[in-house]
Amino acid sequence: MCGCKSCWIQNSDKEYDPEKNDEVKEQCVPDDDLVNINVSGTMYITSYTCLNMFPNTLLGNEERRKQYYSEKLGAYFFNRHKPCFDSILHYYQTGKEAPPLNVDPDVYAKEKEFFGIKKKREVAVFIPEGGGSDGIDCVNSCRMKVHNFLQDPRSSSLAAVWHGFDILFICISIAFMVLESEKTYEDHFTNKKKTSSYYKPLFVVNCIIMGFFTTDFMVRLVTWPSLLDFWKNLFNVLDILSILPFYVNLMVDDNTDSDIAGEDNKQHYVVLRVCRIFRIVRIFKFVRHSRDLLIIMKAVSNAKRELILLMCLLFIFVITFGSIMYYIEATANPDFDSIMKSCWWVIVTITTVGYGDMYPLSVGGKLFGGFVLTLGIVFLALPMTIIVSKFSFVYEREKM
Repeated sequence: MCGCKSCWIQNSDKEYDPEKNDEVKEQCVPDDDLVNINVSGTMYITSYTCLNMFPNTLLGNEERRKQYYSEKLGAYFFNRHKPCFDSILHYYQTGKEAPPLNVDPDVYAKEKEFFGIKKKREVAVFIPEGGGSDGIDCVNSCRMKVHNFLQDPRSSSLAAVWHGFDILFICISIAFMVLESEKTYEDHFTNKKKTSSYYKPLFVVNCIIMGFFTTDFMVRLVTWPSLLDFWKNLFNVLDILSILPFYVNLMVDDNTDSDIAGEDNKQHYVVLRVCRIFRIVRIFKFVRHSRDLLIIMKAVSNAKRELILLMCLLFIFVITFGSIMYYIEATANPDFDSIMKSCWWVIVTITTVGYGDMYPLSVGGKLFGGFVLTLGIVFLALPMTIIVSKFSFVYEREKM
């Protein structure tokens, strides 16, 4: 057996497991292996090999799927939910679930049930001494209920309350971070002068908020189906980055006193500043609670190639014209005394910001500056049209 998917299906009566058989090789799909699937008017084309990897599902079982075949359409026809089928087909292709962002979880669950797709059995956290499967199923069931509770506010009324508190605490923590930067209120949060009567109550509120965030994070970690997948999730990484500064700040504050040597005090100060910068990521916790923001992030992710193209064009443009402007203005204008400063001027000019902090003085510099401004608008507009078009396409498709 060569190791390709076709040989796996032909030589094994077991269902293909993409995690255990991660070395299965892709191969070109022959014409007789292609299959057309029409879902509410949208045509999808995949392979029988891809479907047959999951014989216990509707599309993976020849006897079950043939009743949906339409001679008129020359395809299997399903009058089902189209946005959900993108995720259904993704499961057949990869063996992994990718639930649609903008679809009600109950709708997606019904579509999975129709196509016979069942969640993989999760690894149990605790196995009783008796070793019975009932104990494993019970633990897994509890884990999934808690996981859904934290992930979906619509799973229960209590989940909606929990998510409501999460949003409230995010707002309060961000407000604390902003007010702390004001000289008038700084002592209420840092108590450097040891005179503020508001420090203790505000500190208690902050501890309650961070305790809530920490509990939420730890429960997510324990109930997440896979530890590796947990750390692959961007929002989980952002969560721990928003929590750690609080605990680091406590440890550093305890060791930062007036009698500490000056050099050590400076190091502690730098650590505190870095921790306070990382608190900014708390704002991104809002994204978890908004499907529209998640759709926008997915749309941006799908346009990453175009964005990289834009950055490459911008880099070439800035370096080229910044260098030219430097050699034109260097002798007549002290503001353009390096290529780096000239590149700064090019960026400000082509983005039409125009700070006015530096500008060409010579006739040649002014003429070239006008050329840079005009060409820059056109130069940036070309890739932007592609990016906007793709973004709109992905956004509208996800909103269906």
